[in-house]
Amino acid sequence: MEALQAPAAQDEPAEHPLVGTGTRLGDGGTGLKDAPPHARNNSGGGTGTGAGQNNIGNSLNAHSHTKLAATDDDRPSSSDGGFEQTPDSELPPIRPNPAPAPTASERVIINVSGLRFETQLKTLNQFPDTLLGDPRRRMRYFDPLRNEYFFDRNRPSFDAILYFYQSGGRLRRPVNVPIDIFTEEIRFYELGEEVIDKYREDEGFIKEKEMPLPKNEVLKKIWLLFEYPESSKPARGIALLSVSVILLSIVTFCLETMPQFKEYRYVNTTNSTDPKDLTKEEVEVPGFGDPFFVVETLCIIWFTFELTIRFISSPSKLAFFKNIMNVIDIVAIVPYFVTLGTVLADSSKSKNQATSLAILRVIRLVRVFRIFKLSRHSKGLQILGQTLKASMRELGLLIFFLFIGVILFASAVFFAEADANSTQFVSIPDAFWWAVVTMTTVGYGDMYPVTVGGKIVGSLCAIAGVLTIALPVPVIVSNFNYFYHRETAADDDGVDYKHVDSCAYSADFEKEEGTELSANFIEMEDAVPDERTKLRQSRSDAANCVGTASSKMSSVETDV
Repeated sequence: MEALQAPAAQDEPAEHPLVGTGTRLGDGGTGLKDAPPHARNNSGGGTGTGAGQNNIGNSLNAHSHTKLAATDDDRPSSSDGGFEQTPDSELPPIRPNPAPAPTASERVIINVSGLRFETQLKTLNQFPDTLLGDPRRRMRYFDPLRNEYFFDRNRPSFDAILYFYQSGGRLRRPVNVPIDIFTEEIRFYELGEEVIDKYREDEGFIKEKEMPLPKNEVLKKIWLLFEYPESSKPARGIALLSVSVILLSIVTFCLETMPQFKEYRYVNTTNSTDPKDLTKEEVEVPGFGDPFFVVETLCIIWFTFELTIRFISSPSKLAFFKNIMNVIDIVAIVPYFVTLGTVLADSSKSKNQATSLAILRVIRLVRVFRIFKLSRHSKGLQILGQTLKASMRELGLLIFFLFIGVILFASAVFFAEADANSTQFVSIPDAFWWAVVTMTTVGYGDMYPVTVGGKIVGSLCAIAGVLTIALPVPVIVSNFNYFYHRETAADDDGVDYKHVDSCAYSADFEKEEGTELSANFIEMEDAVPDERTKLRQSRSDAANCVGTASSKMSSVETDV
């Protein structure tokens, strides 16, 4: 029975011999008190000051014997069909497990303006070329006292920055962070130009193409002077002069159509000599002395000079003609030369004068396109053009819906008004005009239904027109706001906003700051005894005053 009780003590968990420098390796805490004598001797029991600390190998062997060895009575012998005990010398020594090497799954604490983020190191190591992914770069912001990285940056932006590492490269701007601020944060954390380009593309920014410049220095200066008004002050002056000439040309084009500025002539279409038979006709072809023709000539001289200089200094002649703005400049100049040819033909009494006048009327209409020359110097017109270009799909849907509505309601009002005697809808094509005017809510009133059915159709046509126009308008307005804010944001880029630099951690600074605080504390401690002394003195004086008053009161009572 005694042999059966001895192994029961071995089931108690033994403490690891390397846990703590003061761990007892003898009977006190290793479970060796019930071990065999030879195991007890090898253990060198004691209080931790004997062989248990000096010979760690013997302690480990003793510990192994505690686990594996048993008493002679408890061992099964080979004669009993049991197992034969392995000698102590053949048992392999038990070595402690080595400390695990630091892996990439360690956690990292990042403090962004007081808001702490915690992530794994392997998450940051996915992008070693960035600020947080490169140990050398981020070490500049490490605070050893708090065991964290501190960044004095925008806090809402860091949610998306950290998600960029967690998602493997997906970058999404938070809704409450402006585009320019988030772009600045991307540059600070050094995510790379490719990430910035991808982010701007996702935000809808059109990647600006790098405009080539002439290699010749003189041509380069001329090209910048006429093509880029914001490049220098002289370029702005030339742009202002060009805008003034464009406005003068447009005003002249409008004023020459007024009746008081027109010239008339009397033509004798009959053989009669009576002045009453003369026909009054407008002079279509101006003369060389016409003031409007002189002003138009001066404007065209400037336009031609500007276009020629820009063409000569352009780095690519083919790309010059592909630019829509240059095409507009050419179209604005052509009508003048057609008019000049007509004037010369009129002076030579050409027989094809009627044909020349017809061509002149058509060409003069093209002069109105000069107003688009202002778009070269107006960002508002450029934003409008970009908005229309980006909203072509919505505009196409709007025209398609109007086309369906016009055909539908024009047919309905024609058949509704068919029995009316004084109807104005004599055919479906004639009703197209009424349907367009009604759906756009203009309502000229030149055509209107008179029957009850026609009025019901007209009401439905007006309601359908309002809904049809209202649906795509918010999308167009949204596109306009987007391009407008993008341009204003680009203008703000010229303003230099200097962010607070995130300084590296400095142990010397901590020491200096601690020394200063300690000095201040010492001064405060030195001042405390003086204040205590003053307080005690004031209390003593008050006590003396009270004592004197009490003695005086006692003497008064005694006298009484």
